[in-house]
Amino acid sequence: MKHLIDIMELSVDEIDALIATAEDIVAAPEKYANVCRGKQLATLFFEPSTRTRLSFESAMLALGGGVLGFSEAGSSSAAKGESVADTARIVGCYADIIAMRHPKEGAPRVAARAAGVPVINAGDGGHFHPTQTLADLLTIRREKGRFENLTVGCCGDLKFGRTVHSLVSAMSRYAGVRFVFISPEELRVPDYVRSEVLDAKGVAYSEVLDLEKALPGLDVLYMTRVQKERFFNEADYVRLKDTYILTPEKLRGAGPELCVMHPLPRVNEIDVRVDEDPRACYFKQVKNGKYMRMALIMMLLGVGP
Repeated sequence: MKHLIDIMELSVDEIDALIATAEDIVAAPEKYANVCRGKQLATLFFEPSTRTRLSFESAMLALGGGVLGFSEAGSSSAAKGESVADTARIVGCYADIIAMRHPKEGAPRVAARAAGVPVINAGDGGHFHPTQTLADLLTIRREKGRFENLTVGCCGDLKFGRTVHSLVSAMSRYAGVRFVFISPEELRVPDYVRSEVLDAKGVAYSEVLDLEKALPGLDVLYMTRVQKERFFNEADYVRLKDTYILTPEKLRGAGPELCVMHPLPRVNEIDVRVDEDPRACYFKQVKNGKYMRMALIMMLLGVGP
């Protein structure tokens, strides 16, 4: 039985196959309308979410399947002290596949060992968010036409940003990729990402403080919010939350083919005026996330048109 806990559990060939399926869904959605008829997806969200949970549910419904689950820990038996393993094992009796979000790193892997059905990590603390990375990869492929030889800027909260960690891991497998990390000192990319991914694979990267100066050299800009829920000290959050704000004025120095991305939700790190810029791709990411989750659900369940 296959699960998806970490994006690196998917080979490059598997990612290419998922992208090809997603592209076919975009072209001919009617082919996929009933491939999961009779199947149930359980969404176990121990942490608040809008896009990811609804994206999974929309994906399964578009495949003709059903959905069940909960959207906060307080509405589950976790509030009574039930373990993640027991919750997963029980829900595995009701559903054919599980998507889990949890604030504790490693919780979806614990669930995968117990569930008896495929488990998808929908985000575990500051660790991994593999299906967001699949959405990101489809967006980059559709906007840039390739993964190789791109310069990717990651800006904002690179310490706690699980979407950045997963994207860096995935993109590091493609030739000629270079990263520019734009963050304050306190929110730099974690040491393990640098040592275990970038340095281990010889991937070129630089760390800078100035977003505006970095923009002209980028093919992709991946903005992130400073996540209040990851801070133990509110004063530190308040001090850092407005460090980087992308505006139309700053974008004047960027190339015309720049792809601006954001995993959402945003707070104020992208000025709403940027939404009208043709380089803004973050709402396209949302749609791409649904298509990639549809492709992933089919792959893990072994179904198709």
